This record gives sequence, C-alpha cells and structure tokens, in this order.
Amino acid sequence: MNILITGGAGFIGSHLVEYCLQQGHQVKAVDNLTGTTLENIRPFQGNPNFSFTEADIVTWPVLGEKVKWADIIFHLAAIVGVKRVLKDPVKVITTNIGGCERLFSVIGEAKVKPRVMVASSSMVYGSSEQPILKEGDQLIIQSTAQGHWSYAISKLADESTSFAYFREKQIPITIMRIFNTVGPRQKGDYGMVMPTFIHQACRGEPITIYGDGSQTRSFCDVRDLVRLMEALAKTPKSIGQVVNLGHRDVTTIKDLAGLIKQRTKSASSLEYIPYTEAYGEAFDDIHARQPDLSKLAGMIDLHFDWTLTATVDDLILIQRNTEKNI
Repeated sequence: MNILITGGAGFIGSHLVEYCLQQGHQVKAVDNLTGTTLENIRPFQGNPNFSFTEADIVTWPVLGEKVKWADIIFHLAAIVGVKRVLKDPVKVITTNIGGCERLFSVIGEAKVKPRVMVASSSMVYGSSEQPILKEGDQLIIQSTAQGHWSYAISKLADESTSFAYFREKQIPITIMRIFNTVGPRQKGDYGMVMPTFIHQACRGEPITIYGDGSQTRSFCDVRDLVRLMEALAKTPKSIGQVVNLGHRDVTTIKDLAGLIKQRTKSASSLEYIPYTEAYGEAFDDIHARQPDLSKLAGMIDLHFDWTLTATVDDLILIQRNTEKNI
C-alpha cells in the first residue's frame, strides 16, 4: 500500500515509517522539522520505498498530489510536549488545527478518498476523574486561560474536523486517542518524563518529579504502538470511530522514577517540584490516565511485545551508549 505520514520525522512518526517499510509498504513522509530532527529518519533514506520532504503541510504546495497517491494517510503532524505548548501557544493552534483542516480540505477535493488515521491524544479527556478512560466518556476541559489546555483543545478541534469531513465528504477516518508513549528517539526537552528520568539517573543527578508523583500513567512502547496503528488502519471496523491506543498496565510517576533508579543502579535522589515552579503557571494535571482498550481489542489482535521494564532497560542502554560516544 501507499502510505503518507505527516509528522514523519517525529518520535512516533519515524517509528511508523520504519514499521511500514518493514511491512513492505511504499512510504512518503513530510515534516517541517520543528522540534524534531532529520536523524530520526536518516537510516531509511536509502530505502527505495521511502521518500521524505521537509515542508509544512499548512503551506505544502504539492499536498494534493500526495493525497491522490496515498491509500492511507497517518496524520501525526502537531506540536506536542507540555513545555513546548506553553512556550508556543499560537503555533499550537495554527499548526495543530490549521494543518488538520488543510489536509482534509485537500482530501475533500479528491475523487478517491484515502483512509485517514488522525492522531488525537488522551489529553482530550481533560480532568476526568474516571479511573479508566473510555471513548464515550465526558470530556472535561478546565479554564482555557491555562495555556497547557490549548493542546487538548486543538486535538478536540481536529477530531471535530475529521468527523465533519467524514459525514459531509464520506472520507473514511479513524480518530486515534494516543496515551503516553515511550521509546527510542523520544527527547526530554519538552517535558517528556521517561527520557528525562533516564538522563538524570544515568548521570547521577536528582530525578525531578513534578507534583507529588502519585499521578498514574499507562506507558506504551512506541514499537508496540505503531504496530497497533497499522493494524487499525487496515480494518474497516475502525472507520468513523474514536479508538484509544495505549497499554493496559499502569504505574505512578513516583514508581517509574524508582524503577529507573533501580535499573540504572543510580545514587540519584528523588526531588519533588511544585507544578508552578516547573511550568511557571497554575497547572491542572490529569491525575489518572489509563485507557480502556476493549474497543481496540474488538477490532484487532491486541497484544504487547514490550513490558515497561524491558523498555526502560533498552532506553538505559541507548542513553549509556550515547554518552560514551559524546
């Protein structure tokens, strides 16, 4: 199949490129390289089934041509990461919402409509107090004056845009609500917790936990996630559906720090930092973020190859090899 991936040089996007090439697909990727690096996809650039374009999909002049070529489009292009969202709130809106609308307006003009897999986020559940989050749950967004909610709002806008074009233009869409994803190539620069903790532990620095560390997350290895994404794109059952994507297992942030400290045999201390100090403004964190995966399990073969410990060990090895080569 012909697959177009927007945001294809990013953390998840580059792994999706890799997996789709392994499955024998023809892959084209586009990315404006803001907040990411060409190094993520450099290993695939010699593959005759792969091509990459540095461009912004909001203004990319040949987007229509690429849409006509594609059987499946994975729309991942977005600004992500809490710290980056707080730093560039206007860019969040123009990129996340504007990019999605431009993509669908171009697809709407095409005679043959490709499958469109739209990356949303568990952040859209907002401050829900449900222990396990289901696709049909009420979405609770707090004051829009708090900058970090702009990301969730942009993703909700993308979901609404997708369904509008699904109903009016019969574009076969699937909304992927992606929960916390970890793995190789993820950077801690914009607030990603696992690479930050591993970097700190390997250097013997204090492991900085925002809040009291009791907040829970379900971490899914990106190499499992992209396999699930590709399988979901191939089943007609997912058309016109919102589907949670993530891992079943749950851990607290404090326990994650403890696990990383144990696996690195680090002498690092655990340092707790108030949200206001970490982000410079009032911050309503989502305390529990665990996906209900029953809908996903009814559509595809749901299994996981990576445990949290295995992912942590792999990332520790990568971090230590990187530091040796510096």
